[in-house]
Amino acid sequence: MGLVASLSEVWMAAPALAVQEGEDPASTPVEGAEPAARRRALEALYAAHARAIHRFLCDLLGDTAAAADATQETFVRAMRRLHTLETPERPAPWLFGIARHVSLEHRRARRRRRQVLDDGPLDAWEERPAACAARAPGAPRTPEDELMGREALTVLAGALDQLGEDRRAALLLRLDHGLSYEEIARLMEWSLPKVKVEIHRARQELRAELVRYDGGGR
Repeated sequence: MGLVASLSEVWMAAPALAVQEGEDPASTPVEGAEPAARRRALEALYAAHARAIHRFLCDLLGDTAAAADATQETFVRAMRRLHTLETPERPAPWLFGIARHVSLEHRRARRRRRQVLDDGPLDAWEERPAACAARAPGAPRTPEDELMGREALTVLAGALDQLGEDRRAALLLRLDHGLSYEEIARLMEWSLPKVKVEIHRARQELRAELVRYDGGGR
């Protein structure tokens, strides 16, 4: 059974659920669908989108272990919230929206832990070249190329981190994952003009950081 058919099977069986005031919709189970149908839908979702969701979370969190945990949590919540999926034929923007909220929770939790432990900077971008860059295609073939590749990834990661959480997420969704401006607007709960402005400014800021690196900042 294909992805759309699996999702539609559960989506059509799940009634609109009334969420009590103050209750997290992500904690509300999907009712009305058979366990086997839910399992098929989850397997289809995971097979089709897990790598992209993990890459997105790795870019936001800068840590593969945290991204793996956040990816798992994203799909757990997705399974519970299938009744909110309005377009079974294109679930990616909906999944990215869940993943973004999960990443924000992870970052807040990490911030609280760092405040308690007072141990190092908030973000683990310094670990990123070894951790998150492994997914990049076309690995360098020589030690010199590998060193330059790692240096460039470190600079790029630092430049992305300067954008701020929301602006970075919007830029990644557009450039890395190919979402439309309209899809990003719904996902981020922004107006369409704001999406275009934020992505334009993100491009400018990122370009400025990379120019400083390439033009004498090294």
